[in-house]
Amino acid sequence: METIEAIKSRRSIRKYKSDPIPEQTIRELLELAAWAPSGINSQPWAFVVLENKEYLKNLSDRAKAFLLEKLDAMPALEQYRNALANPNFNIFYDAPVLVIIYGDKNFFTYINDCSMAALNMMLAAYDKGLGSCWIGFASSIANTSEVKKELNVPERYEVVAPIILGYPDLSPGKGSRKELNIINWKK
Repeated sequence: METIEAIKSRRSIRKYKSDPIPEQTIRELLELAAWAPSGINSQPWAFVVLENKEYLKNLSDRAKAFLLEKLDAMPALEQYRNALANPNFNIFYDAPVLVIIYGDKNFFTYINDCSMAALNMMLAAYDKGLGSCWIGFASSIANTSEVKKELNVPERYEVVAPIILGYPDLSPGKGSRKELNIINWKK
């Protein structure tokens, strides 16, 4: 797939088939993620791969409860109250795989670096016929000491990108973009 075509046609997928992704494919995606640029070549990313459906459902339920408790402090999430309160809503959209990209806070550019790794992984997944979606709802719960302990993540790591992966169960429409917002262009 051509790079420009992939950038313009990749879409976030929120409906997946239950088919598992071969371990080798997941490993290839992690390797491609790790080819992202990073500040002073620090490569501050670390990956957690979750395929256990029961754990993912439990983590989704915990994330929803956690976010509902914090709604008053995060008014931007108010628009999602009904979805978060819905017991049938799974924040991971029943995708077969969740990859959480954690960044080592000891490196100044870890957020940028891990975000680029996430994009690499999402574009590579698309090239392999897989769908992906960055799940912001998972960040808060996956960053708690409790979940980090469950996943053996050292405290110095912070969640940057929770990405679901799977075979799409729908064909997303064509995307569009707003007009470019160029604030200044000095010549």
